[in-house]
Amino acid sequence: MTYRLVIFDFDGTLADTFPWFVSVIDEVADKFQFQRLPKEKIEALRRYDARELLKSYDVPLWKVPMIARHLKGLMARDRGQIELFAGADLLLRRLTERGIKVALASSNSYENVTGILGPERTAMIADFECGVSIFGKAAKLRKIVRRNGVEPAATLCIGDEIRDIEAARDAKVAFGAVTWGYTCAEALAARSPEVLFSSMDEILSALCTGSSSAEGPAEKGPACRKFTYKTKHLSPQA
Repeated sequence: MTYRLVIFDFDGTLADTFPWFVSVIDEVADKFQFQRLPKEKIEALRRYDARELLKSYDVPLWKVPMIARHLKGLMARDRGQIELFAGADLLLRRLTERGIKVALASSNSYENVTGILGPERTAMIADFECGVSIFGKAAKLRKIVRRNGVEPAATLCIGDEIRDIEAARDAKVAFGAVTWGYTCAEALAARSPEVLFSSMDEILSALCTGSSSAEGPAEKGPACRKFTYKTKHLSPQA
């Protein structure tokens, strides 16, 4: 496949933030008075889209911006504990070396995103749209495409949630779903993304075929993961 512009989601796609999210969500639920997420139901909830999750836990839409703002603040406090997935650094470097424009569209704040990326990786990204509303990503994708002078047909959006797929469809760009983020692989596959990636190495192979291997093989990064939870301890399992 040949793409001139790749637009990444951040949380659950480049950055491993899902375990952190689970560790703080009860605190957020208590503050904003919605139901706590039972840890034994986390795997089942990873099949839901954003609207289903909000409805299941009686979270009114008017509260969502306040909840999102609070979560960004908590992440700003904790972002030193959050890392990129293995292989993300090499992926970004290889894409830029191949002359593919890299952009990022995220509901997270610019400060959190760039703080986790660090200066060198931030410099690899040509365009940012941060602070995107929960159902507002399609407009931001269209904006990035126009701003970079690339046709939608030459653009690939890569993300980990059902709402990312919906946004890409609305923006008329192809979508690559990753299986290691917030939404489980089966739920993503059911929405028929153009491609389903189970490792960073697969993204590299698809987008950078023929790139130099002078730096050695790519770190594969996470494949599809299941999570088990104890009261306050998070343990990802491959």
